Amino acid sequence: MSRTFVIVRRELASYFATPIAYMFIVIFLVLAGILTFFVGDFFERGQADLQAFFTFHPWLYLVLIPAISMRLWSEERKSGTIELFLTLPIRLSEAVLGKFLAAWIFAGIALALTFPFWLTVNFLGHPDNGVIVASYIGSFLMAGAVLSIGAAVSAATKNQIIAFIFTAAVVFVLTVAGTSTVIGLFRGWAPEMLLNAVVDASIFGHFTAITRGVIDLRDITYFVSLMVASLCANALLVDLRKAD
Repeated sequence: MSRTFVIVRRELASYFATPIAYMFIVIFLVLAGILTFFVGDFFERGQADLQAFFTFHPWLYLVLIPAISMRLWSEERKSGTIELFLTLPIRLSEAVLGKFLAAWIFAGIALALTFPFWLTVNFLGHPDNGVIVASYIGSFLMAGAVLSIGAAVSAATKNQIIAFIFTAAVVFVLTVAGTSTVIGLFRGWAPEMLLNAVVDASIFGHFTAITRGVIDLRDITYFVSLMVASLCANALLVDLRKAD
């Protein structure tokens, strides 16, 4: 694990070595504010909660998280440094986990910087802070799941734009899978087993369940399983295509 943390520190340092990290954080905070106060009608709702804030997180992550993950491996492959990187005295699993954790921590920093929203709602009323804590946990887990998918896609291509687009497409499908519109397309002709599978595959559905203030083991298992499966695919793709 010590070697993994060395990679985490190396990758985190590389994020903040350029203005890109700061631009991402600023864009994330600005978009979160616009969606919360203007689109989500935070003040007009007249309720002391952060539902208007967390409702848009799946859609924010759909656009912004692939922008982080697209460079994880495709940049290494394009520049030809992946072979040099993997000749270091580290295991492939440590390299994959280290890069993922660094990106996840970076996303967590951006999420943590939204704390003024929490302070604002506590200043204006008496919210259920337990629900807010659960929502932050759910949002962090969702960010990790999206990042893990993006990391696997990034390992499959040298082109960062392709990695971004394909990751966004996969995450979009997983996000809308549990919406009433998609379920309506299956209801009436699809067997119950298939319908349940579509609902269970939904990132949006599991995240929404957590934002109600109930951290169910099934929702945690979903996000963790998605991360583990994606990281395993990530390692396999890196191993298969490291010489390309």
